[in-house]
Amino acid sequence: MDEAGQSAAWVEPSSTATALLLLGRGTDPASERGVDCPGELPAPSSPDLVERAAAAKAALGERLFVLGHHYQRDEVIQFADVTGDSFKLAREAAARPQAEFIVFCGVHFMAESADILTSPQQRVILPDLAAGCSMADMAVLSQVEKCWDRLAELGLTETTVPVTYMNSSADIKGFVGRNGGVVCTSSNAERALRWAFERGRRVLFLPDQHLGRNTAVRELGLSLADCVLYDPHKPHGGLTDEQTRAAAVVLWRGHCSVHGRFTLECVHQVRARVPGVNVLVHPECRHDVVEAADQVGSTEYIIKAIEAAPAGSAWAIGTELNLVRRLANAHPDKKIVFLDRTVCYCSTMNRIDLPHLVWALEELVAGRVPNQITVDPQTAGSARLALERMLALP
Repeated sequence: MDEAGQSAAWVEPSSTATALLLLGRGTDPASERGVDCPGELPAPSSPDLVERAAAAKAALGERLFVLGHHYQRDEVIQFADVTGDSFKLAREAAARPQAEFIVFCGVHFMAESADILTSPQQRVILPDLAAGCSMADMAVLSQVEKCWDRLAELGLTETTVPVTYMNSSADIKGFVGRNGGVVCTSSNAERALRWAFERGRRVLFLPDQHLGRNTAVRELGLSLADCVLYDPHKPHGGLTDEQTRAAAVVLWRGHCSVHGRFTLECVHQVRARVPGVNVLVHPECRHDVVEAADQVGSTEYIIKAIEAAPAGSAWAIGTELNLVRRLANAHPDKKIVFLDRTVCYCSTMNRIDLPHLVWALEELVAGRVPNQITVDPQTAGSARLALERMLALP
């Protein structure tokens, strides 16, 4: 039985609705957008899922291009034409104009970016609309506009440049584009912040406080006191006028639910447990964890660091478990462990499973386009400005 089947087994027999949600077949109106999955999904225990996916992909041929994020399950990654982080995948989609269908095995904001960067003739499909991102959902447009209005009240918008992490909605990228800002990834956040400080005295960094803080302090040499945290659920963001005026970086109160779970105690425990271990973490981790690590870098950096590591070396990696497990299997000559002793997948990324992928591909073969992700032209135009500014970074 695969992971989806195991998930259902964890639920009490009476919790039918919860079990259906875990299988991507139910609706929770209090949850994030797009939790419906129209159509009949194949059973997760069906033995012919791999053959059906391969047959559907072959039938679609060059009309289809499948993108797989590094955090996806192995059962899905095997059908990806390209694997990578969110921005690499969006660029790869844009570089395939002959592909009519872009099936994005990732989460909602990634598919939005692909739609923004691809041609109008191409259609971007997300196999499960419930594959969202908790971090991206922590910053919604109305909240960010209220924050910007507050900065305007204090006379600070002329000297403030907004920067948003790739892990944000198209609405937020559009806001940043309209207000002279730029998108960044975890690998070019330093360059994006330097670009912003060349144009202003202050940065509003959305939506991940940890990436913003770690980059500002570790890469730009600012102090922790130079960074303030804006909480959209508090009046004036929980900040005094003086705190806001004095800040070099206004951090949004957002975080990654996976990377945010790694603690300093995790680092101490793994060092005691694994002699000579190298601790390698993603910059979305908390500042004290990043400070205690041996190496810090983006998903692509983590992969390259492990590939270059000598045989016999030991590594504790602080990022999503699917990738850590994949790296451990690919490098049996090295000891690779998950930084936290508690198993933690990205729950929304794992909504894309083999039944959803098979369903999406077979729908395309049948001439139906399921779960198409579209960004309205006005938002897409503004968001494209912010993305193009990132592409132009030195």
